[in-house]
Amino acid sequence: MKAISYSRYGSADVLEYGERPDPKVGPDSVLVKVRAAAVNPVDWKAREGYLQASLEPVFPVVPGWDVSGVVVQPGAAVDEFEVGDEVIGYVREDFLSRGTFAEYVAAPVRTLARKPLSVGFEEAAGLPLCGLTAQQVLHKVLKVQEGETVLVHAAAGGVGSLAVQLARHAGCRVIGTAGPHNHEYVRRLGGEPVEYGDGLADRLRAMAPDGIDAAFDTVGGEALRVSAATLAPDGRLASIADAEVFSYGGRYAFVRPDAEDLAHLAGLAEQGIVSVHVDRTFPLEQAADAYRLNEQGRTRGKVVVTVDWDT
Repeated sequence: MKAISYSRYGSADVLEYGERPDPKVGPDSVLVKVRAAAVNPVDWKAREGYLQASLEPVFPVVPGWDVSGVVVQPGAAVDEFEVGDEVIGYVREDFLSRGTFAEYVAAPVRTLARKPLSVGFEEAAGLPLCGLTAQQVLHKVLKVQEGETVLVHAAAGGVGSLAVQLARHAGCRVIGTAGPHNHEYVRRLGGEPVEYGDGLADRLRAMAPDGIDAAFDTVGGEALRVSAATLAPDGRLASIADAEVFSYGGRYAFVRPDAEDLAHLAGLAEQGIVSVHVDRTFPLEQAADAYRLNEQGRTRGKVVVTVDWDT
């Protein structure tokens, strides 16, 4: 099969497009014919070696965890999916090797759910990791409640935009940091935009004089410190970007594959309650350029890599 891979840590320049062995399908996995795979910041952080303390690489590594595609072979013990089923997945294992930037991926069924029928493959590929992150942080870590004020950083980004939609669906008031060019987009998602940068704490206090009930940090650094400084007395704080959150009494979160959570998200997407904005697509052979764009940190929504199938 054709795939993107890297044989050493480094920049996007280490990514190579070429032939890799077809994946072997274990008893609890299915072989997925990849239609699209989304780029996430964690992908290039893993490629640069930042996750080597917890995820051992088996070189050459095929990167990527997000996928949408079609089942072409179920494993011997699988009865959840059949040939022809359209699926989405957050296909993360406890090591780096068999990723989704390829024509095929062997995906454990615990990482998969059925693709929303009303959503295209490109949009669907951007849902799993970001959607699961937003859902698990909001509901399992921050435990947001109807009527609360929730702060979401980088509200126009992949995780942030889904967090805004999910928090609004939960009945929360949502304030989202974003650049001025993304303010109207955040409003369309249901959030109240606020510009990040100098003076953010004062702007947040003006918008929420009683403090923020739950703050979702996706950026780290100054955004985390401002979040902690503007919490209500019983406010909660979570970060997916900065372990310094512990010093403020908050929690650090790392998303995990969960088929039930993913199926719930797919249902919300089917109903039009949440959606993914695809900022730009690249063909598989240009995945390195997709990574470079994502690394700039300025995209709205998702960057997606597509696999072109003639049949």
